Amino acid sequence: MAQVSVPTGRRKSLYGATRTEVSSKLVKVLRDIEQGMPSVTDERQTVEKYLTTWIETVRPPRMVEESWVAYDAVIRLHLLPEIGRVRLAQLTPQRVQTLYATCLKKGLSSTRVSLVHTVLHRALKIAVRMGLLQRNMTEMVDAPRPQKTDIHPLSREQVHAYLHEAQPERMRALFILALATGMRIGELLALKWSAIDLDARKVRVNATLKWRHTAEDERVAVWAPPKSAHSRRQIAIAPHVVEALRAHRQAQRLERLAAGEVWQETGAVFANRIGQPMSNQQIRPIHNRILRRANLPAIRVHDLRHTAATLALMQNLNPKGVSEMLGHSTVSITLNIYAHVLPDMLEDAAEAMAVALFG
Repeated sequence: MAQVSVPTGRRKSLYGATRTEVSSKLVKVLRDIEQGMPSVTDERQTVEKYLTTWIETVRPPRMVEESWVAYDAVIRLHLLPEIGRVRLAQLTPQRVQTLYATCLKKGLSSTRVSLVHTVLHRALKIAVRMGLLQRNMTEMVDAPRPQKTDIHPLSREQVHAYLHEAQPERMRALFILALATGMRIGELLALKWSAIDLDARKVRVNATLKWRHTAEDERVAVWAPPKSAHSRRQIAIAPHVVEALRAHRQAQRLERLAAGEVWQETGAVFANRIGQPMSNQQIRPIHNRILRRANLPAIRVHDLRHTAATLALMQNLNPKGVSEMLGHSTVSITLNIYAHVLPDMLEDAAEAMAVALFG
């Protein structure tokens, strides 16, 4: 047995079966003390203490508010109950692997458990950087793979029925633009008239709309940067889409006149009747009403984006161009998501090659 004084003033005892084993442990502890490793000076810190401190240090604006809320929920609901009492320095790969297994056994989806892994991995990565841990234990286990989300695009005939039933709606231009460009709902709701050139038939995607809670617990709209650098893009639009946007702009001008001093100018293309930006919660009922009138299956608003991508690929458009239209970072992401279209594309390619080779 050996003892050594650590910077906290306590004495740390080291045990081993032989003098050599204890000597080796002593050398390591002395080296850690010399390097200022907190694993020696703060061994009693629990995972709960570390995670509750860490999540506060990454509060918005350091992290997107939606992500922070999700991370905070994961920590409170899944991490603290299972490993909160474990000392940070004593967290092992086996304990992390057991955490994932327990979450799955409780009925959490693999996608949710994958998020548990992501949160813990990100937090422990900082712990390693700060010297609180020697290694990130999440890198030594098998991380759960998230479930692949099923997509439900509309067929060409269903799209025609959808657009027909959307004609009476005040927001019909939004749904036309969604199906023509594959823009995300947040990008559509953040769209301003200054980002549209109707004469050149161009739309610039340079923001996404987020809703935040103020200190007074009021919801306010925030124009945030797009999802990624590749999401910032320019999209060409067809004449029919331009026509729909011109009609929408004229209708909005009449609403501005009717609202008078109540009108709140935000520049939003898809605003409510007094100029304020709209939320997805306001768009969803309109979308569902169109689906019911058209006798179509219940799909999400986001599936309009999938529909646009599927139809574009089925029209034999260059996958690279479709990827850029959607704002994906690589064409492989596009082809992976829309793999269901690949068989038809390969058949068309075979027929095209036959014509090229044999006439």
